[in-house]
Amino acid sequence: MNPESIPVGRPDVLVVGGGIGGLSSAYALAHQGLRVRVLERAKEFGEVGAGLQIAPNCTRILAEYGLLEEARTLGVVPENMVMRDALDSRELTRLDLHDLERHYGHPYMVIHRSDLHGIFLRACRRAGVELLTDRTVVDYEHTDGGALIRLEDGSTEEAPLVVAADGLHSVARRKLVGDDVVSSDYVAYRAAVPIEQVRDNGIAEKDVTVHVGPRCHFVQYALRGGDMFNQVAVFESPKALAGRDDWGTPDELDATFERTCDTVRKGIPLMWRDRWWQMLDRDPIETWVHGRIALLGDAAHPPLQYMAQGAIMAIEDGWVLARHYARLAEAAPGGTRPDWDAALTAYEAVRVEHCRRVQTTARAWGELWHLDGDPRHRRNAIMRARDTYDYSFTDWVYGPTALTPDEEPEMFTPIPLSSAVVEDSEGEPLTVTGNGTP
Repeated sequence: MNPESIPVGRPDVLVVGGGIGGLSSAYALAHQGLRVRVLERAKEFGEVGAGLQIAPNCTRILAEYGLLEEARTLGVVPENMVMRDALDSRELTRLDLHDLERHYGHPYMVIHRSDLHGIFLRACRRAGVELLTDRTVVDYEHTDGGALIRLEDGSTEEAPLVVAADGLHSVARRKLVGDDVVSSDYVAYRAAVPIEQVRDNGIAEKDVTVHVGPRCHFVQYALRGGDMFNQVAVFESPKALAGRDDWGTPDELDATFERTCDTVRKGIPLMWRDRWWQMLDRDPIETWVHGRIALLGDAAHPPLQYMAQGAIMAIEDGWVLARHYARLAEAAPGGTRPDWDAALTAYEAVRVEHCRRVQTTARAWGELWHLDGDPRHRRNAIMRARDTYDYSFTDWVYGPTALTPDEEPEMFTPIPLSSAVVEDSEGEPLTVTGNGTP
C-alpha cells in the first residue's frame, strides 16, 4: 500500500474516492476542523480526461476556499460561449462571458481536469487530510456510532460518517440502491493538443464553441493559458442502437462527422483513437443518505455531460454538507459534537432536488442538441431569437448554491419547438417539409 500520510487514530470522516468530488469534499470538511481520511483505490492520485468547464456556481465556491486565483493561473477565462450549427456553422446563440461574470459575480472558466484535481489535492495536503492510495473498498456496513467500510485486503475502517464519492460505478450505490447505469447510446471522444496544431482549422481561440448537429456535437476551447486546445466529439452510435457490444468505435466517429462543417471536420483526425467514453448516467433517486453513509457526486447523481455540471455538482455537495455541519457545530453546546444525522438530513433535503433538475435537464438538452429535420430548423430559430444578455435560462443553475430548499431558484420556462417560425435569409416564413428541407 502507498499511504501519502500515516493514519493516526480514528477519523471523524472517511471519504471513499479520491477524484474531484472526494477531494473537494474532504477539503471542505477538514476546513471545519474535522479529521478526514480519503481512501483511493488507484496506486496514486490522478484524473483521466481533458478539459472541464466550471461555471460561476463553482468558481464562487473556489473563491470562498481561497483557490480561485490558483485556478485562474492554470485555466482560461474565455470571452464567449458560442453555439453553432454543426452542418452549416451558422451561429445560433452566445453568452458574453465577461458580462456573465458581472451578472453572477464570479467567472466562467475552463481548466484541465487534472489541474483542478491537483488544486484540491494540494489543498487537502495543506489542510491535513490523510490521503491513502491503493485502498479498494468492497463493502459498507452500519454501526451503532457511524459506519464501517471493508477493504479488499480484509481490513476495516470505521468513522462517525462515511462519504461514498466513488463515482458512476459506486460500490456503495450498488449495495444501498441497487440500480443500473443507463446508456444514452452516445459516446465521447476527447483530445487536448498543442494550440499550434489547430490554429489553421478556423477555431475561435478565446471562446468556448459548441457545434450541435444531427445525432452529434463538437466542443472546442483553449486550456492551460491558451497553450493547449481541448476538443470533444460526441455522437450516437449505430452499433449501440443495434445492440452490439463493440460500439462507439473510430470508424463510427469518422462516418458520423463526414457531413459537418469544415472546422469540425478538421478537428476529427486529432481525436484520441485509443480510448473513448460511453455516455452513461443513472435515473435520479431521492435517498442519498443511509444511516451514516452518504452518497456524493457521481455516486449520487451522475449526469450526462451536456450541462457541464458533473464535477461542479460534486464540489457543491461537499460545500453544502460542510456548511450544514458548521452551522450545527456553532449551535452545539461547548465540548459536544454536532448532530451528524441533522447535517445529513439538511444535505439531502436540498441537494436531491437540485441535482435531479440538472440530470433531467441534461438529458433534455442532449435531445435538443441532436435534432434533425424540421425540429432542427425550429430549434435553430428559437436559439437565434434569444437575446445574448438573457440569463433566464441559466439563473437556476449558475446562481448561488442553495443551502435550503426555499433557496432553490425557480426553473426556466421551456420554449416549445412548435412555437418557432422558420424564416429564410430575407426574413420570410418558410414551410419546412417532413425531411426538414425548407
